[in-house]
Amino acid sequence: MKETVSELLQSALATLQSDGTLPADQSFTPQVGNTKDKSHGDYACNIALVASKAAGCPPRKLAEALVEALPESSAVEKVEIAGPGFINFFMSTASAFGIVNTILNEAQQFGRNNSGNGEKVQVEFVSANPTGPLHVGHGRGAAIGDCLCRLLEANGYNVTREFYYNDAGAQINNLALSVQSRVKGLTPEDESWPEDGYRGDYIIDVANAYLAGETVVADDREVTAKADPEDRDAIREFAVAYLRREQDLDLKAFGVQFDVYFLESSLYEDGKVEATVERLKANGYTYEQDGAMWLKTTEFGDDKDRVMRKKDGGYTYFLPDVAYHLDKWQRGFTTVINEQGADHHSTVTRVRAGLQALKADIPQGWPDYVLHQMVMVTRSGQEVKISKRAGSYVTVRDLIDEVGRDATRFFLAARRVDSQLTFDIDLARSQTNENPVYYIQYAHARICSVLRKLAAEGVQRGMNECVGDLSLLTLDDEKELANQLAKYPELIANSAAQREPHHLTHYLRELAGQFHTYYNAHKVLIEDTALRDARVSLYLAVRQVIANGLDLLGVSAPEEM
Repeated sequence: MKETVSELLQSALATLQSDGTLPADQSFTPQVGNTKDKSHGDYACNIALVASKAAGCPPRKLAEALVEALPESSAVEKVEIAGPGFINFFMSTASAFGIVNTILNEAQQFGRNNSGNGEKVQVEFVSANPTGPLHVGHGRGAAIGDCLCRLLEANGYNVTREFYYNDAGAQINNLALSVQSRVKGLTPEDESWPEDGYRGDYIIDVANAYLAGETVVADDREVTAKADPEDRDAIREFAVAYLRREQDLDLKAFGVQFDVYFLESSLYEDGKVEATVERLKANGYTYEQDGAMWLKTTEFGDDKDRVMRKKDGGYTYFLPDVAYHLDKWQRGFTTVINEQGADHHSTVTRVRAGLQALKADIPQGWPDYVLHQMVMVTRSGQEVKISKRAGSYVTVRDLIDEVGRDATRFFLAARRVDSQLTFDIDLARSQTNENPVYYIQYAHARICSVLRKLAAEGVQRGMNECVGDLSLLTLDDEKELANQLAKYPELIANSAAQREPHHLTHYLRELAGQFHTYYNAHKVLIEDTALRDARVSLYLAVRQVIANGLDLLGVSAPEEM
């Protein structure tokens, strides 16, 4: 219906341009929005305020002229001018329910569009060091990243999901030392335990598997343990493969899969790090100072220059990151989105500066970043900090085991990414209206239950079958439900464009609330079969939109609860 209002306004604008009220050599695009207060109508537009200067008259006078020029439409019940010149549209009851037919005809495709036109988009997310189980912060990144990928695909983009393994550097050395210590029978309580060693029980599992000579199949390699306590390189290779496999199992339990697993070590093996350094040097953006090599990132907006190569000859983290992102660009990804924790905030400017210094025709501000804040897990009002498996943090697997995949994914995606999130285990486990996952899934299951009751009475109704005269739906509750359903396609477009999946969780919660209110106030299985059929059609449209929305969140839509 929003498109209908926009088309009516475009026609009125064209009329005013043809009669000289508005200049014919300018273009005017009306922005139609949903009203917050239904007493102001269903939709509102401020085009009269925007175009009044061009018309050379007060906004309200231009609004009056636009309303006068609006074509007749059965979709519009009335139009009012409010305040300084806002145009408010009240849609007819009959027009509101056209969306029901659209939803049931398009079924799983409702809300999807081809605005992306197949453009390649790469989304990198999770990208955890292969040094231990995935923690809840990784889980939030997985939920947000995967939902964002699904939203982009729903908008017609060709999405590649990528996981970047930091399998080089000091943390991997600490992992090897930790496993080797366990292999030799040491514990974290021993004085000779590595100062920065990992202490979780999972290190015992890795050590035992190594001593047993087990074979680990990771996503791109197969590693058989040598069982030699003195061969640290062999221990390192086995431990990384073992934990990569464990993380992959965590992600599969979470319903997340990747198209590409990229290893940091490959950047060194393929000479891409050194090639990046040489290119930066050749472009004149490096200098030597205090035994280190620096990059002139201040020339690209950074607050100070950054060390690129340390005194000991090792590279700082951001240098391989620059090489990695150059590789992304060379793979043809003009749009790249990095979903990472907020602790990566300082790397954004550095990586972008390094990419500009390469002079590789990479646009400024590339790539995009979505940075999420930390997660606090609570039970009985108290923060939960420790996992026996990990030793010092709560893992994604802990949450899945406690509350299930659906609740874990929904809760981790349900807040703005830039706000801290409290994951209440008790709420996520509860079967009450306060639990948004339960509340939304229950709405879907309720509708499926109505269909089963109809079938028991001998009335077979297809999930996407629109039956009945929708003009019989005259209640305000019914119109509000239809209007809420009509918002779904725009919500999907905006959530992807703004990189904000949480809008979808809020929308589904509101839709479920409106449905439950309607369900409790107005019976559907009534003797008036014509009205019954019309209401069931509205039910089915609600069911379809809930199912579609939950699918984009990676959450199931159960038929029974």
